[in-house]
Amino acid sequence: MIDNRLYKHPILPVEDKPLFSFYFEGLELKAREGETIASALFANGIRIFSYHHKDGAPQGIFCANGQCAQCLVLADGFPVKSCMELIRPGMKIQPLVGLPELPKVNPETRLEFKSIEELEVSVLIIGGGPAGLSAAIELGQRGVDCLLVDDKHRLGGKLVLQTHRFFGSVEAVYAGTRGIDIATRLEQEVRRYPQVQIWLQSTALAVFSDKKVGILKEGQKYALVKPRILLVAAGAREKSLAFPGNDLPGVYGAGAFQTLVNRDLVKPTEKLFIVGGGNVGLIAGYHALQAGIKVVGLVEVMPEVGGYKVHKDKLARLGVPIMTSHTILSANGKESVESVTIARVDEKFRPVPGSEKNFKCDTVLIAVGLDPVNEFYLKAREFELPVYAAGDAEEIAEASAAIFSGKIKGLEIARELGFYQGQVPADWYRTAEILKSRPGQVYPEYFVEKEEGVFPVIHCLQEIPCDPCSAVCPRKLIEVDRNDVRRLPVYYEERDGKGCSGCERCVVFCPGLAITLVDYRKNPEFPEVTIPFEFLKETINPGDEIELVDVEGQVLAKSRVSSVKSIKGNDRTILVKAQVPKAVAKKVSGLKLQAEIPQIEEQYLARIPDEAIVCRCERVTAGEIRRLIREGIRDINEIKTITRAGMGPCGAKTCTPLVHRLFREEGVPESEIVDQPKRPLFVEVPLGLFAGLETGKESGHEPR
Repeated sequence: MIDNRLYKHPILPVEDKPLFSFYFEGLELKAREGETIASALFANGIRIFSYHHKDGAPQGIFCANGQCAQCLVLADGFPVKSCMELIRPGMKIQPLVGLPELPKVNPETRLEFKSIEELEVSVLIIGGGPAGLSAAIELGQRGVDCLLVDDKHRLGGKLVLQTHRFFGSVEAVYAGTRGIDIATRLEQEVRRYPQVQIWLQSTALAVFSDKKVGILKEGQKYALVKPRILLVAAGAREKSLAFPGNDLPGVYGAGAFQTLVNRDLVKPTEKLFIVGGGNVGLIAGYHALQAGIKVVGLVEVMPEVGGYKVHKDKLARLGVPIMTSHTILSANGKESVESVTIARVDEKFRPVPGSEKNFKCDTVLIAVGLDPVNEFYLKAREFELPVYAAGDAEEIAEASAAIFSGKIKGLEIARELGFYQGQVPADWYRTAEILKSRPGQVYPEYFVEKEEGVFPVIHCLQEIPCDPCSAVCPRKLIEVDRNDVRRLPVYYEERDGKGCSGCERCVVFCPGLAITLVDYRKNPEFPEVTIPFEFLKETINPGDEIELVDVEGQVLAKSRVSSVKSIKGNDRTILVKAQVPKAVAKKVSGLKLQAEIPQIEEQYLARIPDEAIVCRCERVTAGEIRRLIREGIRDINEIKTITRAGMGPCGAKTCTPLVHRLFREEGVPESEIVDQPKRPLFVEVPLGLFAGLETGKESGHEPR
């Protein structure tokens, strides 16, 4: 029996939850309490959830966020999104083949209705991630009554998927603390304020012209909320790419992957390939390695990755091939992903013929950027409802920036409502700009000439907002400019007559794992290097032979592990020590985890780019849309009418940017394009709920 669950993780606690039986196509399988249907299927090695009604193409998970319908299955006869529905004992799951046939309903069944819940609040916050929580805390502190709604079962947004330590400022945004722990801190803080109501598993559906917001409350009932001010902190959604094979099961976003691995503790893949070198892709690769998944490679179309260099360096040190100026040509396979084909690109980002490479993999992660979830903000402005946006809904940036963005917006709203009389401190806006800033200049690595005693070597070479190393050094030997935490840290050999004691705190707490400790005291010719390591302790043991590498992942020396240890307050980072020749000791930045990744001998057969699926829901290809553009159509509504592109369950969230890209490729200026109206509802909702239909067993009928 296949069991792809994680039973150990170097960072995340793994609870021993009871297993129970469910059935997939009549086969008895085991699920863990609290799993979604999708995670239970992945845990049992099932990747194909349904077959599209248009052409029978296999369908798998895509967003894992309830915003599309790629993962639709029949559960006890009803079509449900498997990524959102919890599995229950004895549940009978069938893949959806064609359009679903709903169970027959007795027309004599008595329907019961109740009045729709309506309430007024000073502030409605859509989104319980870092921005929404920070805003709610500021409002709660000042006694503002507000309602916070989030569509997940717990607060924290994407923070609950982030096992790495955060960058930024220790003082302002918990830098040096893991995202999962920041989520807990923010939730505990916001729940201290009784003025803040919280509705979990509740989805904002629409903003209406009467300045009310429709909410699907707890997935079961409909409510209307009339706020004096709306704050949209709904985060972002991942962008997609159009390439041959992009519709195969096994092609999905990095957020979906992190949900499966870090929330559901499921190992959904053995061999992973990543497209996109921003922080999202780089971090997902690191999370994959922590879960015991081989990362076959990462491609980035630009000459350099867009994410933090320290994130890139972590992957390179561990043996992940990072190929810049490369792009994906196709994902290959019959029923699901079996391999990927990539190629180098020229200065105009065109694939270079003859540069194709093929790698075996079973999953391709698309991590090519984010779009703000700002539909509610735009609609509120249209209807003249006072509205603010915070976090990624306002501007795509790091989660640390979202925390501070929410803090500022919360205080601005409190001021507008008269609950705060002062001005927002000017330095808050300055801090916000620093936290939102893109990665800055990269400097060449510099090593002190000293070859005695013990001292840290800082391998952080890029200007990014980060200061934990300066906060944890007990002797204040590491300093970061307090006025601009983007500056590189400076190390002082001595202060107040004291030098480095070798306490190792800077090594343990650096978010980028970019500090090592070199100790010449025992053996000046073979000093001992201390390296941070965030994998299971049993992965590496004293006496093991390891390859030590520099920041770019180049092997410097082989050595044997002299010890593996933890220090007090290590926060799940262990320290690996090894003795190395003094000629390379300062250059050692990490140790290699993965062996070389071989290419597969497989001739690349050029595939027609027009085959790429643009609208995943309705399976409309680039060629179908491109033909209409060439015929002179400029109205996306007309394209939708002819092809059904944009008419699927995701509400055109994924395909609309790709349709605009096709217009650009055909040389059509944006001014000539007529966009389609935005869908009135954010997700699908049973119509009965709008009428106040009572649901559940007590009312004698199913909720659907």
